[in-house]
Amino acid sequence: MARYPLAALNQMEQSVFTDALGNIFEHTPAIAHQTWSRRPFATVTALHQAMVTVMQNLPHDQQLALIRAHPDLGTKAKMARSSVQEQASVGLDQLAPADYQTFQQLNQAYRDKFQFPFIVAVKEHTQASILAAFRQRLTHNAATEQQTALAEIAKIAGFRLHALIAA
Repeated sequence: MARYPLAALNQMEQSVFTDALGNIFEHTPAIAHQTWSRRPFATVTALHQAMVTVMQNLPHDQQLALIRAHPDLGTKAKMARSSVQEQASVGLDQLAPADYQTFQQLNQAYRDKFQFPFIVAVKEHTQASILAAFRQRLTHNAATEQQTALAEIAKIAGFRLHALIAA
């Protein structure tokens, strides 16, 4: 994965900036595209906050599309390279058959209730804490869970951004 100095990002044309940061938010390059006009960014944190603000200001249907762009946890489906790496970091790519079945059942229960995938910043978790979060968040109402999903997406974007930008 290419790493970019923040100064270089601040100097990029919009299309290059969008290409560089387009996958920070899963399959949603429009966030990077809209963030470009807020340059220059003094810090990676300022860039991240600008991107999160764009995400928060998306129309409801676009926020749902962003949430739905994320893969189920522990799935064997094709997903973005960042998602593969993030899930592998907690062993979700090597689940025992019983654990895989548990994840699939929880994924399905969650999708049935909320009509979008369960999203959690796996870098802050273990398999056990992810399962606990699944069960706890299944008690939420839809509005609360949508806001929780967006907050988790913001955390994931922060991890991705810090990995992409050279110190």
